[in-house]
Amino acid sequence: MNAKQIGFLNPGMMGISLAASAKNSGHSAYWVSEGRSAATRARAEEQELIEVATLAELCERCSTIISVCPPHAAIDVAEQVAGRSYKGLYADVNAISPDKTRRIGALLGDAGIDYVDGGIIGGPAWKPGTTWLYLSGDSAHRVAECFKAGPLETEVIGTEIGKASALKMCYAANTKGTTALLCAVVAAAEGLGVREELEREWSRGGSEYAREVAQRVVGVTAKAWRFAGEMEEIASTFNASGLPDGFHLAAADLYRRIAGFKGASPLPPVDDVIEALLNG
Repeated sequence: MNAKQIGFLNPGMMGISLAASAKNSGHSAYWVSEGRSAATRARAEEQELIEVATLAELCERCSTIISVCPPHAAIDVAEQVAGRSYKGLYADVNAISPDKTRRIGALLGDAGIDYVDGGIIGGPAWKPGTTWLYLSGDSAHRVAECFKAGPLETEVIGTEIGKASALKMCYAANTKGTTALLCAVVAAAEGLGVREELEREWSRGGSEYAREVAQRVVGVTAKAWRFAGEMEEIASTFNASGLPDGFHLAAADLYRRIAGFKGASPLPPVDDVIEALLNG
């Protein structure tokens, strides 16, 4: 295996930006075409990733694998890699709880795979200073080296598996959790017949808050399908820390209610989003 060859599982909107940073840093970026969508192929071809047909081939050719997938798939993806007799470096950079990343680390460690925990804060990494990949684990510096030229920013925060994921969970608990709360507030106000009055109160003194809330409620619809699982991971993280998990379990439910807007272009009107929230 060539140390300059990195496999990405799978190049969605975030993953493809990480692959671009790896290429920018002098590495070859690979992807697996088997079972992937036309949209994934289009992204991979646009960024000139190297196609391999199967996961087995990727495991044979790449010395490093980066897992970028929805939270619910993280363990399955790791198990598939372990089942291909892979012996390189594996970084899980998904939005998962510290407990889950430790389980993945143990699973891969038993298979002789070097494991690094990662957490991404920010959107797809196309501009410097906007997206950070936090890393923890004994080989975290090796993963950071894969992206040294950016625009993805990296920071190693220790050798403990679970630390990077813990940071991601706490950060998203605030950002995505409060957006879910705003969705519930606006929907409740509509259901109770006081939405107009609430928005007027928010707008006193020339405040733009009512408009900003509507933008957040509409804007989150594109990713709500993925955020539902992330909220469940945060709930698990809070529970393991001795804190109530109910807030983020409710947030997961709210995001599931608007997950049907995935792929909508243009974004739906706020009234349509509120209707979906109220009707479950």
